[in-house]
Amino acid sequence: MISIKSSREIELMRESCVLAAKTLRFIEAKLKPGMSTEQVNQLCHDYQVKRGAIPAPLNYHGFPKSVCTSKNEVICHGIPSSKDILRDGDILNIDVTPKMKGFHGDSNRTFFIGKVRPEIQKMVEVTYQAMMAGIAVCRPGVRIGDIGAVIEEMAHGHGYTVVQEYCGHGIGREFHEEPQILHYGKRGVGVEMKPGMTFTIEPMINFGKRHCRLLDDGWTVVTKDKSWSAQFEHTILITEDGHEILTTIPEGSWTEADAEI
Repeated sequence: MISIKSSREIELMRESCVLAAKTLRFIEAKLKPGMSTEQVNQLCHDYQVKRGAIPAPLNYHGFPKSVCTSKNEVICHGIPSSKDILRDGDILNIDVTPKMKGFHGDSNRTFFIGKVRPEIQKMVEVTYQAMMAGIAVCRPGVRIGDIGAVIEEMAHGHGYTVVQEYCGHGIGREFHEEPQILHYGKRGVGVEMKPGMTFTIEPMINFGKRHCRLLDDGWTVVTKDKSWSAQFEHTILITEDGHEILTTIPEGSWTEADAEI
């Protein structure tokens, strides 16, 4: 069942969504070669807990950490580790989902570590543009399939591929709700968007082939051909006449206190 949020629920959800955005802005300033993904995890964990949130990924179906850190050929659900060290030229996706006052906010970004090869920079930039293109079609009366169709067309237009095994999802009181948001497909199919729906759009785009493989840890998903992969994610709300990106920082609301734990 798809949950249509009330105005009160939307206001509560904004808090967790803004915290997700602030967490990513906070950690961006801390990233550097030589840092471990475990350090990334701990910083994000502490940042959210200090602000009254619960990092929703921690112990979710047994996931052992507070954020996902997916580097280079890792598509998604990478597990932070003290042995996983960031190197100059890496790309790193950090996926955060704070839960506050009973509601989740879900967002991720792919960051450059040091100087990244131009062809990889372009893939990351196209991934962001594809997510934003998918978001741009969202409004009441449009079908969910339009999101994936636009994303797939953009990715293929640049010679990249779209991961099909993992998708966006409804979100609110539950981490994962209906509907599923595919990042490929056809226009005019799927659930009709209605005001009050909240869901994530989070395309995973590969430099090589689209196929993936799940590692023995039961979480980490990598490209089969070891090509690099990028991802971006926002939580959005369908409004009466369009959409709103909830996982953004309102203008003027970032303070010096937000930059530190």
